[in-house]
This record gives sequence, C-alpha cells and structure tokens, in this order.
Amino acid sequence: MHKINTQTILSKAKNIKLLICDVDGVMTDGSLFFGDNGLEYKAFHSRDGLGIIMLQRSGTPLAIITARTSEVVTHRMKNLNIDLVFQGQLDKVKAFEQLCEQVKLKPEQVAYIGDDLVDLPVMKQVGLAIAVADAHERVIHFADWTTTHKGGHGAVRDACELLMEAQGTLEEQFSVYL
Repeated sequence: MHKINTQTILSKAKNIKLLICDVDGVMTDGSLFFGDNGLEYKAFHSRDGLGIIMLQRSGTPLAIITARTSEVVTHRMKNLNIDLVFQGQLDKVKAFEQLCEQVKLKPEQVAYIGDDLVDLPVMKQVGLAIAVADAHERVIHFADWTTTHKGGHGAVRDACELLMEAQGTLEEQFSVYL
C-alpha cells in the first residue's frame, strides 16, 4: 500500500479496535478561520464522514484527541455519533491513557492518525500509527502507514478503509451503496 510491507500493515490493522483522530490537520486541512465575532470555522470533508460512518457500522468506534477546544468540533462529532471526544488536551498521552482505560483496550489495539509533532508521543504507543499525506516529515518517518490523501481531504477515509479492508468488512460496507 504505502510505506512498508502491505501484509505487515494489514496484520497490524486487523487487530485494531479503536481509531483515534487528531482534528486540525487530519479531519481538517489545518486552516483555522475566525470571524469578526470571534467564532471559529472549520471545513470537514464529507468523504471522511462517510468513512467514519462505515467504520462505526463495521464495529470499530472512533475517538478524538485534540489540543484545541472548539464548538465546531463538538457539533461535528455529535453529527457523526462520536462520543469519545477529548478536546483541549495539551498532553495527548494523558488523554490517550484515560481513553484506553475508559474503553478497556490495550495500546496495541488502537490506531492513531496524526499530522504534526504533538501527535508523536501517542503515535509511539499505539498498535498502528498513521500519518496524513501532508504530515510533518518526522511524523511521516515515524508512522507505520501514510494515507494517500492530505488532512481534511479524505485522509480519515483512507484510514477507515484500511482498517475495514484488514478486518474483512470493507466490501460489506461498500455493498450498502452498490
């Protein structure tokens, strides 16, 4: 597929029980828009949303760990039925440890998709570390796998489809629409 042996990646992805996503630079392109009223705006890609829905339907939940706090993120996550939302997490490892304890998973059962240096401490602990195509070069170097698409442009969908392919649920999810 991408960075290293496809079988190795699929083997790691087969055991994943939770996908954790960063937001800015992963679910969005990293741009931050502020209106004169101080409100924050972000653009999310609809294909990522459908990938998330398919992954959830196939039995793998998603979680969010992000350093920023935003009402826009709260709204989008409610829209996608993502309940495991950790915003304002400057120490992402602490949030990751709390999340693993909450859902009763070992770090090797978790995948994390990130784009920047602040994501590396968690990426070093998970079973499958994923970088978006336009991630910082050190994040790409460390990642087990790199998406085809850039953050905010379908990268999350790439990760969702990888997990479903490895777990044998991708064609079933596609068949809903065919």
